[in-house]
Parts: sequence; structure tokens; C-alpha cells
Amino acid sequence: MTYHAEFRVWRGDVSGGGFTSYRIEVHEGEVVLDLVLRLQADQAPDLAVRWNCKAGKCGSCSAEINGRPRLLCMTRMSALPPDQPVTITPLRAFPVIRDLVTDVSFNYVKAREIPSFAPPPGLGPGEYRMRQEDVERSQEFRKCIECYLCQNTCHVVRDHEENKDAFAGPRYLMRIAELDMHPLDTVDRQTDAQEVHGLGYCNITKCCTEVCPERIKITDNALIPLKERVADRKYDPLVWLGSRIGRRTKPAR
Repeated sequence: MTYHAEFRVWRGDVSGGGFTSYRIEVHEGEVVLDLVLRLQADQAPDLAVRWNCKAGKCGSCSAEINGRPRLLCMTRMSALPPDQPVTITPLRAFPVIRDLVTDVSFNYVKAREIPSFAPPPGLGPGEYRMRQEDVERSQEFRKCIECYLCQNTCHVVRDHEENKDAFAGPRYLMRIAELDMHPLDTVDRQTDAQEVHGLGYCNITKCCTEVCPERIKITDNALIPLKERVADRKYDPLVWLGSRIGRRTKPAR
């Protein structure tokens, strides 16, 4: 089925901008990115849009479609009302560079702040040993394509610019949770999560989980378990007591 749709695309840069309307023909089976690239080819050659794989695996074409953070290449036109305009805007949580392209360097800064995997001293390559259940605990989080939709929709980042210095966001708190679950990692991830990366700012509304294109259960499987481990260490009286009782050592002979 072929029909004509109205596209309302935000055009502008850091100094400001507004919506421009376009009429474009839609063909069966097309996704929003198909239409945006056709607009770029036929009607708006100066339209700035970021994309790469067109297969939902690079995370480049993140934007907001009718107010919801999505991947342009994974949003089918058949899923949108044909009798209503399709409104496309850049990710709201990050500064606009031009049109639909935003500056997502905030995420790269947060990634560099997280210490990398640190195995026990003296453990050489090829000597790592893990049970399959330990692998499976964090394997889900490896599906992340770093589209930053979860970062964009998290209201702690989206609605409060002042929180960005102290809050890593769901994508990188999930990374911390993944490393904290690793049985061979020796870094104190829990203290860092709370005191450095702002885990306490997260109030588990699950908005990050709802927009994840890989269907990672960010809140249920990463953030809540990490919060529970942090709370156990800080408030559980038995854990508190155990941390203050020194281990018995054999007397010197």
C-alpha cells in the first residue's frame, strides 16, 4: 500500500530552530529512516542525520519519533498512524549540533570514568575460570548497542542538566553492575556506584528499560540488584558488623 505522509522534522542548530513540514510518499515495508534518507535525497539535501548500519545494531540513528525515543531504522511506518503527521526531533537530553544530530560526548566521558575489568594479581591470560551461571548473569548486558536511548529518556539526565556531573546514567550504571557481578573483578564497584556515579539518583521508574531496542531489562536485572547490594553493605547490621571484625590469623611461631 502506498500513501503520502506528512513529516514534521526539527531543523536548526545550537542557536535555535523549528519544525519544517514535508510531504513524502510511503511504500509498504519502509521504516522511518528510509523516508528521512529520501527527504535528504529529494527535498532537503542539507538535512543532518546520523546513521550507519540500518539494521538496529550500531545505535547511530537515535532520535525521537512522535515524542518517543526510538531508532529511526527500527521504527516501521506501518506502526505509526497513517493519518497523522510523523514528528521527528533530536534526542532531547543532549546538545543539538544540527537538525537531528546531537552531541552525545557526555556518554563517552562517563564511559572513561568507569575503571576497567581488574582480575586478581598474578592471574595470567588463559587462567580465567568462570561457571556458566556467572557468565549468564551479565551476558544480557553485553547486547547493548550504545544507542543512548536509555540515557536520553532517563529523567535524571533529561530534565536536570545539573545532574550530569554526578550521574552516569542507566547505560553506565548497567556497565558497573555487569563488572560487579564478575567473580574475578577486584574493584570496589559498589562504593563507586553510589559515591562517584550517582546510583542513588535512580528511582527505578523503568523508563530506560521501556525504550531499549535490545529489550535489556536494565532496571530489573542490573540497577535494582546493584542497589540491593549497595544497601546490604551500607545498612545490613550483619554485613556492617562483619566488615569491622578483623579476620583471625594464625599466631606467629
